[in-house]
Amino acid sequence: MLTMDFRHLNLKPGAKVLDVGCGGGRHIRQTRLIPGVVGVAVDLGAEEVDNTAQMLRELDTHPVAWGGTVPGAGPWTSARASVYSLPFADGAFDCVIISEVLEHLHEDDRALREISRVLAPGGILAASVPREGPEAVCWALSKRYRNTPGGHVRIYRRRELRAKLTEHGYAVYASHFAHGLHSPYWWLKCLFGVDREENAMVTLYHRLLVWDMMRRPALTRTLERLLVPFIGKSVVFYGIKA
Repeated sequence: MLTMDFRHLNLKPGAKVLDVGCGGGRHIRQTRLIPGVVGVAVDLGAEEVDNTAQMLRELDTHPVAWGGTVPGAGPWTSARASVYSLPFADGAFDCVIISEVLEHLHEDDRALREISRVLAPGGILAASVPREGPEAVCWALSKRYRNTPGGHVRIYRRRELRAKLTEHGYAVYASHFAHGLHSPYWWLKCLFGVDREENAMVTLYHRLLVWDMMRRPALTRTLERLLVPFIGKSVVFYGIKA
């Protein structure tokens, strides 16, 4: 379930990619499918880092025909680190991905300064956050959603995030929405209880999303394309560091 569109990243052999707040590694795994690209995944959570490493090791054992690592793929690393203090040299990376992380941070400007430090001049930053409209519905439906420890501390307006990236020295060259089918799932969770996974409506919709991700049938792919401009759950920006 990719939020970023890797076609906008223009990764070439030798490129070094950092995924900040990697979660389960859904984005860094794409570097295993591009020859010569080095992938580094960091997260504050030990479980997330371990899950990412396990997934990448499994990819390296699978044949290409099954979606495994391509011949000539670069090395990878998964490690614990804070976005406020990244353990890397200045300009160490050609691309930094930060997907669905900034909305959790009380000091987002501090995080962007640290990301800019480790990104080489001319490098690409790919940043995504929850989209304003669908996120506002979640906040309105559930106090629990917005007050969960470690949860979302703000709602970004699209133009606000673009302006923030510009202030930090990025020339934004592309933007899009993502996950049109996912907003209704989160609305259902907020309506029936964020922690109530056993609710029938939530369970059924989750099965639909899993089915869509695994099978990618024409019906749900068409629905995704129709819904994403209106209720896409995430907004993504791509910028070049001056």
